Amino acid sequence: MATRPRGGSLTREEKRVVKALLSKGWRNQDIQALINIERPATINGARITGVKTDARQQSASDEEVAFFERKKRSYDWQTGLNPLENERLIRAREAMILAVQIFNSAALSFKTEVFSVLANIAWTYLLHEYYDRKGVSIVGRDGRSIALSQMTARPDCPLSQGIRNNLSALKLIRDDVEHKLLGKSDAKWQGLFQATCLNFEKTLCELFGNRLSLSRELSFALQFAKMNIEQLAALTKFDIPEHINALDARIQESFTEEQMADLEYQFRVIYTLDVASKGRAHFEFLGADEALGKEIRNIAVKYKAADHLYPHKPQVVCGMVREATGKAFTNHNHIQAWRLHRVRPLGSSRNPENTNKDYCIYHAAHADYTYSDSWVSLLIEDVQDDTRFAAIKAIRVG
Repeated sequence: MATRPRGGSLTREEKRVVKALLSKGWRNQDIQALINIERPATINGARITGVKTDARQQSASDEEVAFFERKKRSYDWQTGLNPLENERLIRAREAMILAVQIFNSAALSFKTEVFSVLANIAWTYLLHEYYDRKGVSIVGRDGRSIALSQMTARPDCPLSQGIRNNLSALKLIRDDVEHKLLGKSDAKWQGLFQATCLNFEKTLCELFGNRLSLSRELSFALQFAKMNIEQLAALTKFDIPEHINALDARIQESFTEEQMADLEYQFRVIYTLDVASKGRAHFEFLGADEALGKEIRNIAVKYKAADHLYPHKPQVVCGMVREATGKAFTNHNHIQAWRLHRVRPLGSSRNPENTNKDYCIYHAAHADYTYSDSWVSLLIEDVQDDTRFAAIKAIRVG
């Protein structure tokens, strides 16, 4: 998603700055080091020499050089974000951090209201940046920037249906903030807010890279309160004001039971109490790549309707990719793609169910495979990138 050049050639701005720094007596290696700060593709010394020997190359002004140096020194070493270039992404991350910190604060009671507003702002900035980088205008005919609900309604929205449903529910809550007190709903919608946080982290990393992960700032999206079983049971009997119940009913009317069961819409945790040794805790958090974590994840997937999570047959996938990219994408290309990404085993496999559950599932009843929205999104990205599409086409089938 980077807007800076991917190749090793210098941009017009960089050439002007290099010429000016050479005239100031900078050494080639020092100029090269400055230019290469957070550059997607670094340059070698030959590029500097090329500018030095080009008599027609103009120099940047002192003001341009000062601004270029300031910009290069402003990158955050952890995220790679620059306040002069990535203001939306910085604000998106900070808005979500603030939303969670306020919700987790024991000293504040204005939780649901602030979380719904700030989370909405965070998602808006995130999608504004996504569409701006794609060359889509984020300013409407009325001169105002397009709203989050308008972006999630677009056919080219990069979010899954579950995430969009979650944001739709969040908007209903946000719209009631200025009219009603919602403080007693903090616990009622915690699962909804938890999903909002987890979805944001996932989308941020998928669209703009893992360096932007919030895992360093927020070890858990919304902290687990220290409650005993009696407190948890009492929570379900909490005296919720009528206007909050009415809003909750409006939210639930918008979605089916299946949609509300989607973990991207609403995060749910089932606790079971078991005898644990002194060396093991009753509650454990496992990474998705750990063996036990994979086993638990696969079990969770089995208990969700496969047609909901993996609705697309191969020919449908191909049609969706062609429509989104405007490029030819055949069933043969689809076979090449799942082989390249190792999404499913070959047809001769004795274990056809060994698929990558992010993208594909095997149906034993009719001995075929269907694919998820995430798989379609990945293929669209592959086909839009000439290098990645060429890698797909290079896979031999037969």
